[in-house]
Amino acid sequence: MSELSLVELTPAQAPWPLLLLADPSRAQIERYLPQSRLLALCDGEAVRGVLVLTARSWGVVEITNLAVDEAWQGRGLGRRLLTAAIDTARALGALRLDIATGNSSLAQLGLYQRMGFRLASIEHDYFALNYPEPIIENGIRCRDRVRLDMVL
Repeated sequence: MSELSLVELTPAQAPWPLLLLADPSRAQIERYLPQSRLLALCDGEAVRGVLVLTARSWGVVEITNLAVDEAWQGRGLGRRLLTAAIDTARALGALRLDIATGNSSLAQLGLYQRMGFRLASIEHDYFALNYPEPIIENGIRCRDRVRLDMVL
């Protein structure tokens, strides 16, 4: 495997197939993408993983999208992108980094906690109310959004 390079993409360069892996709603992504920073792990021209950072309020930055190409999962790309996001948020002067996922995203919940994020809140029925089609993951209906955060 060749060495992957970490690059920043413009919103116009957004790798839509990857972004839609993490969030099946293009409309939701289009709401935050224009004011966000995209960090990507690339193998030549091919984007293998992407992370989107969005400023939410003074001192607060949120990871609004994190996706790794399915063929590249389990190789530490998510961890590497999260580390880059933490470093970037600190460089921006953020005091807190937020991330959210679904109640059914078991691997993601584990990874985020291993990286130092702590459970902050649960938004009951978020996915049931905001997405027209049911999302099933790990045999579990994704209904609730689980928010985690990290004090920087």
